[in-house]
Amino acid sequence: MGLRTSIATFLNPPPERDFWPFINIGGVNYPIPTINQSLTGTREEIGSDFVGLSAGAFFGDGVVYACMQARASLFTEARFMFRQLRSGTPGELFSTPELEILRTPWPNGTTGDLLARMIQDVDLGGNSFVVRHGRTLSRMRPDWVDIIVGKPLGELDNRPIGYAYWPGGRGSGREVVPLNVEQVAHFAPTPDPLGAYRGVSWLVSLIREIEADKAATSHKLAYFVNGATPNLVITKVPGQTPQAFNDWVKAFKGGHEGTANAYKTMFMSGESEATVVGNDLAQVDFKVVQGAGETRIAAAAGVPPVVVGLSEGMQGSSLNAGNFAASMRRFADVTMRPLWRNAAGSLATLVAVPQASELWYSDADIPALKDDIKDAAEVQQLHAGAIRQYVDAGFEPDSVVQAVNTGDLKRLKHTGLYSVQLQPPMPDGPPTPDVTPADQAMPMTTKKPEVPAP
Repeated sequence: MGLRTSIATFLNPPPERDFWPFINIGGVNYPIPTINQSLTGTREEIGSDFVGLSAGAFFGDGVVYACMQARASLFTEARFMFRQLRSGTPGELFSTPELEILRTPWPNGTTGDLLARMIQDVDLGGNSFVVRHGRTLSRMRPDWVDIIVGKPLGELDNRPIGYAYWPGGRGSGREVVPLNVEQVAHFAPTPDPLGAYRGVSWLVSLIREIEADKAATSHKLAYFVNGATPNLVITKVPGQTPQAFNDWVKAFKGGHEGTANAYKTMFMSGESEATVVGNDLAQVDFKVVQGAGETRIAAAAGVPPVVVGLSEGMQGSSLNAGNFAASMRRFADVTMRPLWRNAAGSLATLVAVPQASELWYSDADIPALKDDIKDAAEVQQLHAGAIRQYVDAGFEPDSVVQAVNTGDLKRLKHTGLYSVQLQPPMPDGPPTPDVTPADQAMPMTTKKPEVPAP
């Protein structure tokens, strides 16, 4: 069954469901990951949670925005290169003109622009789709793309055979665009446990955490809007009729609610009583409560709090240079490098990779990883010492360099010559001096030459 035939089987929208796996909080739809399901058939929908997470998390929560920006700031610093493979062992990095499409993916675009779009789509939608058109690349919004598989979902030998792109989304009235697997780079670093080939956003597990952080921010705002004081319950309000009661309440609010009326002296009649209810920000230890939620969001993003600049990460020993360097290294090693490796493997579909090579990344000139560069220089110094020792031991210099760079000692080739220190001391006696035939013909004499008289 071809790609167009597969797409033709689901051009009509699916029937309406009795439920939809989203919850509306504050006017924004959020996905519920526990019931996020794959549709039966021959397509795997990415889902429409992209808009909800964009509005509710990226635009609606400062901590999520900061974590996403921290991820994008480092992710976009990498450069793409080819890496040699010799017997499956990585070798040197090199470049060819084929990489120009990744350096300028579209007019006025850069590698950083491409990587920024990819990581943002992955953070919000779990998937990033990039399609190649000749010498340019285009980004497809993840919630407008369906993954087409050759057989019904669940078959053991099922494989993706293409992608269906809905310009403007489903229901836009525009014709669906079929794409072959070779045309699309699919970047999905976190697999969806309920999907075969799609990815899932790290934000879906934080919906309640994000909502709690937003509620804490709203509570803080409301606290200051209402005069930075706890709530009051007024009893025995004067007023014999409902109208008189409402007039008194209106007058009281006008004189005591809002930041402009904060800390005013409150005068009441002899019968009225005011009772403080609820807790203020100090009583609920607001900073600790909100800081703990921020740290959980950062942990899910794979970003240490000290790197983002969150309150809990900026306390005590976390300000020490050593701790910050360790956190940055953890961020690079555990979060960024797996993402770079996955992105390079995904984009390899769109470029002609030379034989015995792979598409890879270079992080050698990233300022944030300067400590890694320093360590690399120390390793290079150790490699230089090892090369010196191998060459002195009689191994071929070229084979020594290859063996040290790859860590494969089987590549060492010996010249058959050994260092002077390893030779036995004159096993055949002292060497005979070299004497030429001309030297043999000339008699040896000790007579001094005559000096002519003046």
